[in-house]
Parts: sequence; structure tokens; C-alpha cells
Amino acid sequence: MKILLTIHHYLDPNAGAAGVTLKLGQEYQKAGHQVSYFSFDNLPSRLPEIIKTIVFPYWLTAHLLVHQQKQTIDVIDSSTGDAWFWAKLFRRFQPHCVLITRSHGLEHIGHLENLEDSARGNLNLSWKYPIYHGGFHLWEVKNSIENADLTLMLNFRGRDYASKELKIAPEKLTIVPNGIPEEFIDLPWSNTPQSSNSTIRIAQVGSFIERKGIKYSISALNKILKRFDNVEMSFVGTGCNKNQVLANFSLDIKHKVTVIPNYNHQVLPELLKAHHIKLFPSLSEGFSLALIEAMACGLAPIANSNLGLAEFLTDRHNAIFIPPRNSQAIEDALEELIINRSELDRIRRNAYQTAQNHGWECIAQKNLTLYEKFLQQKELKKLEIAGR
Repeated sequence: MKILLTIHHYLDPNAGAAGVTLKLGQEYQKAGHQVSYFSFDNLPSRLPEIIKTIVFPYWLTAHLLVHQQKQTIDVIDSSTGDAWFWAKLFRRFQPHCVLITRSHGLEHIGHLENLEDSARGNLNLSWKYPIYHGGFHLWEVKNSIENADLTLMLNFRGRDYASKELKIAPEKLTIVPNGIPEEFIDLPWSNTPQSSNSTIRIAQVGSFIERKGIKYSISALNKILKRFDNVEMSFVGTGCNKNQVLANFSLDIKHKVTVIPNYNHQVLPELLKAHHIKLFPSLSEGFSLALIEAMACGLAPIANSNLGLAEFLTDRHNAIFIPPRNSQAIEDALEELIINRSELDRIRRNAYQTAQNHGWECIAQKNLTLYEKFLQQKELKKLEIAGR
């Protein structure tokens, strides 16, 4: 198959959605398929990033029109909002090309979470927000899903919202999770220390921003780090400087907090070595790579219950679920695992085993099977039309 992968970001292997796009492409190539990409890297470098975001669907359309004449694409796999313009105006000229829309986290859900945080006084939304990110872009996303042959969602919450609120036919929606690199499979396992005096280390991996639930974790962690002398905290991949993070902690516990602003993806297992709990209070996610990778590193997740993660997480089996925006629930869950070491060890083991089933080769094959299914349907339809 000739596959085009599009993403309205730079193709950075260390970034979330862009890293997923690159990994999928690499696995497709290993399987013998031809893969090309279209991203911010294809747009003029002089354009500011916000302008690239706005004009991306139109530049992609121009790119597709060139290839449309050459018939060099069988499958277009585009992130939400990318291909709506081409689909609306020009797709009829290439009806046998399969159009897949891929959600890396449904924007409408993120929008609702932003409005909720804004109403609570936790997030200041710019006056410009309703114009694009809270307005036109949501329309773009909806149209890209409506005009796709199939939309790939990362979790149940996104699929159910698209079906019920966006009125997308259920047969045009399916869940396909993200994967983890081979170097995260079968990592060495270390047992949870059973002595009550042994150190327990907590990690929160991801940007230090409101959407990641930082406000709620900070409140709980200040209490936990004061209460337990043998507990330490690491913030990994914050995207901001150390002092910005430490400013949220009282002076007497700052020495127990480690901050790593940026890291190369392949060194994450080393950074999470000797950690035991993955704190995941995020308010809106698609399928968190940081979560499943931390599980592969042997960390027990404490995760928000409203993220639609039932595809691979089960409360009290391989994770502890907490209600969103609830600092007390975070504090209680952390205290339970810190005190009950056998329970922590059990959840860590189950989380570790779950992660072993999410290698990229397996995930890529699920995607390829869907591509082939829809290509076959297109071919059958073509034969039916020719036979009339």
C-alpha cells in the first residue's frame, strides 16, 4: 500500500502525536508498505506556528491534488482537522482512495475541559480562544470525521462523544490504541520494597500545564511529601524550568522534588528506574504514551476515571481510578499505595504485564488490517459500478 500520514505538528520523534505518526510510519515500512508524510515541516519555515496550524488543511489539499493526478496514494491517514477541505471539495475526483481520520485526543472533549477549568477560575482563556481553538477548529475536526471512511479513536470517551454528540455513525468509529517501542518491552523488573522505611518514588510525566491536572496533584503532593519522610517526587518532561515547578512546593520539601524539563524518549526507562507510582491526574487525553510507557517501566498508575481508559485499565487491577479535579482523592490514593506495599506491588505487576501487549508492531498491524478492509470495500464498489 501507498500510505500518506499527515499531522499538523513538526515531525518530532520525542513529541506525542508526532512521535506516534513516525512510529506508525516506521512499522508500516518494515511491513513492506510505501510511506510518506506531510507535516509542518512541509510548510514554509518563515510562517509562525499558529499560522501553520490555520493554513495546514489548505496546504495539505494542494499536496494531495498533485499526488491525485499521479494516483500515488492508496490511504490517507490524517490527524483530526487536517483533510476536511480536500474531502469536501476534491475527494470525489479520487473516490477509491481511503481516507482515515486519526484522533490523538478528541478536541471537543479538551474544549469542554477548558471551559470547566475556566469556570472554576483555574484557567484564563484568551479572548481569541472562541475564534479558532474553541470555535472554527472544532468545526474543522467535526467535518474531518464526518467525511472520513473511518475515524480511529484512542479511547471509549472519544468514540462515545463522536457518536452521541457529533452524530457520527458507530460503524465509522473504532478504537485503536497507541503502542510503545520495542525497547520498552520486557524491561527488567524490580520488586516493591516491603520495608515501611524504604523510599517510594512517584513520577508525573508530561507538560507542567493545567490540562495535565497539575493544580490538583500539587495540592495533594505538598501534603504527602510532608507526611512521609521516605517519599520523593519526580516531574519528567515538564517543558518548563525547574524553578517554575519548585515554586509550587513549600521550602521544607523542595529537596524531595526532582524536575527534568526535557528528555530524549529512549532514556525514559532509565529516568523512571526505582520509581513506583505514576501519577496521572490529566483532565483530557487521547491515549497517553507517557502512561503506558510508565506502566512498562513498572509504575502503578493513579489515573482520572473520566479519561475513557477502560480499553486497557481496570480499577484496582492495574491502576487506581480517581475522580477528576479531586486533590483529596489523589492524596488518599497515594497514601494507600505508600502504606500498603503488597497492594502497590500487585498493581505494579499487573500494569507491567498489561504494557507488554502494546508493542508498536502489533498496533501497526491492527491499523493495516483496517486499511486493507476499507481498500477492499472500495475495490468491490468500483467493480459493482463497472458491472452496471
